[in-house]
Amino acid sequence: MPQVTLSADGRQLTLQTDSTSLRFHALWLRDNAIDGATRDPGNGQRLITMADLPAETTLTQASLTDGTLMLTFGPDGHSARYDLGWLVANAYDKPQPRDAGRLPAQTSAWTSALNATVPTGAYPEVAQSDSARAAWLEHIRRYGFAKMTNLPVQSGNLFKIVDLFGYVRETNYGRHFEVRTEVNPTNLAYTGLGLQAHTDNPYRDPVPSLQVLSCLENSAEGGENMVVDGFACALRLKEINPEGFDLLCKYTARFEYAGSAGVKLQSRRPMIELAPDGTLQAVRFNSRSIAPLTDVPFDEMEAYYAAYRQLSEIIDDTDMEVTFKLEPGEAFIVDNTRVLHARKGYSGAGNRWLQGCYADKDGLLSTLAALESQQEAAA
Repeated sequence: MPQVTLSADGRQLTLQTDSTSLRFHALWLRDNAIDGATRDPGNGQRLITMADLPAETTLTQASLTDGTLMLTFGPDGHSARYDLGWLVANAYDKPQPRDAGRLPAQTSAWTSALNATVPTGAYPEVAQSDSARAAWLEHIRRYGFAKMTNLPVQSGNLFKIVDLFGYVRETNYGRHFEVRTEVNPTNLAYTGLGLQAHTDNPYRDPVPSLQVLSCLENSAEGGENMVVDGFACALRLKEINPEGFDLLCKYTARFEYAGSAGVKLQSRRPMIELAPDGTLQAVRFNSRSIAPLTDVPFDEMEAYYAAYRQLSEIIDDTDMEVTFKLEPGEAFIVDNTRVLHARKGYSGAGNRWLQGCYADKDGLLSTLAALESQQEAAA
């Protein structure tokens, strides 16, 4: 049977189960109470601020009944109930690694081996079935990209994909943009040139965190799409050059775009961005849009450039890429904070017409979390 004990000063609680012992601070428990006086019962948002809680919050009583912990706090005498399962799931009294370069939870790094099983969903099924939609969205969370097939071949069909989880993010390129050869293009994406794998719009802060590209015509020779896992590339760099990895994390690069009238976008972010605990947060890589590097000290600039070159070579390695040629009615989506996308060059014969748009990952993750909660409740 679980047991609870309070410290002599009432500032800590220890929950002892068969397998573990977990400690909680009184102030943390009070802050996370879910009673009606602390949180709105409808939306779960806090009704209090930290200034409303006594600085010297303590625990005066604790009792366990049928998996529920009842606590009374001092000095205000407030009482609240806690589900033991919730406490265990949210426990913070545990080892918390802080090594640089850890993958985020629920993600998997990948290389060209994923060509054998490219994550894919069929639009009619994904649009009509919550379980199919959750499975497709989970692919994006895990791998940072996924294909979509069986879309209606019509202009604007990419909005149907975004409607599955969120909203289009409009930019200076418009609500969507056309990707096909143009005369005097404002962006190299609108030519037949091959493009190195890159993340889009690194000159924005924040960057659009999702990009959708949908195919309407593709009879030109060449023009295959490629995707590369930026996290896998960063980890490979760390393995062969840990000092260079640290430099690309430590110093900000500069990115800029001023390719059309009235626009001059600029940002300063690391090429490899880590969370404070060392978890990989984002990769920004775009050789077309990088500005002069001025934030790296003179004595480390050569080593920084060496690491930059190594990362570029890793990204160009065919062992890192997944390649596919989109057919009309097919599309793919990438997590633009992680997955780099590229295009092989294509000839002037035939036609190649894709449409692209941006969206935000928080909407996708919110939709996925809600669908998973529904599935858990129904199980």
